[in-house]
Amino acid sequence: MKPLPLALPASIAGYPQSPTQRNRWIEERRGVRRRHDPFQAYARLSETEPGPDGTPWTISTLFLTNRECPFRCLMCDLWQDTLETSVPAGAIPQQIDQALAGLPPARAVKLYNAGSFFDPGAIPETDYPAVAQQVRHFERVIVESHTAFLGDRTLRLRDLIQPAKLEVAIGLETAHPEVLDRLNKRMSLSQFRSAATFLRENNIDLRVFILLRPPFLSEDDGLEWACRSLDFAFDAGATLCAIIPVRAGNGAMEALQQAGDFTPPRLASLETALRYGLSLGKGRVLGDLWDIDPALAEPGDDTRRARIRQMNETQQPICDAPGSPAFPS
Repeated sequence: MKPLPLALPASIAGYPQSPTQRNRWIEERRGVRRRHDPFQAYARLSETEPGPDGTPWTISTLFLTNRECPFRCLMCDLWQDTLETSVPAGAIPQQIDQALAGLPPARAVKLYNAGSFFDPGAIPETDYPAVAQQVRHFERVIVESHTAFLGDRTLRLRDLIQPAKLEVAIGLETAHPEVLDRLNKRMSLSQFRSAATFLRENNIDLRVFILLRPPFLSEDDGLEWACRSLDFAFDAGATLCAIIPVRAGNGAMEALQQAGDFTPPRLASLETALRYGLSLGKGRVLGDLWDIDPALAEPGDDTRRARIRQMNETQQPICDAPGSPAFPS
């Protein structure tokens, strides 16, 4: 890959430099939070993705109603479906019970709570035994967490859900250190690598979220850094990487877009990044097609979408035309 400069220009939108000022800037641009019942998951779905054995797995994905994450990431829109206070003890097991009812049989379950499962202000640790009882019949239990919350609670959940395998999803977002800092994630690349080592040493699988074209990057650089982020994640021990095109919708991203600091990525870049990740042969890679803005469609996108779905399903890189490159040069 070509060398890329790390230094970024100043934000056109006047995005602040300090974390405290960034928190305020992000919150001031928010819209309305949706109202949810603390005893009901706000969404659920049955989906299929390639499992660790290479075959298609049916997965029950539960979106648990929960307290808002304590971090204020620049690109995050998950706060719109969160509560302003912690849920009472017993609420999460009730949510899981109701959400699983009626879903088809599945080999794995995702317990996503728009934050960190191991945040004590999110999922009460007293609920861990009840949650484990509900999900240990699955082969795999997937939760999400910021690196700051990994530790003893992670190991306790791992032990409680046995014989199910625990998998933790972490948002690396990008391996570009300055962009990562501007995302207000409050996580460094070294902290991510330490978290990956902790999971690997404790027999816990790592799923990684990677952003395609975060703010402050051009289309070409956004694609390049998505590929570099795939390299970084797999080198750290990731078993699956999901590439997520950055979208507007949280207020802050619209402000950056209006100022020229952000443009949503092209579907062609998602296809190329996915093809590159699969060509590495180091783990599963998925290109996220959820909520792609139809207003950004370009000629050929229907065919690209079909190829992305096919690559997601088969985990085999396919080129868009004979002789086309498998990844950026």
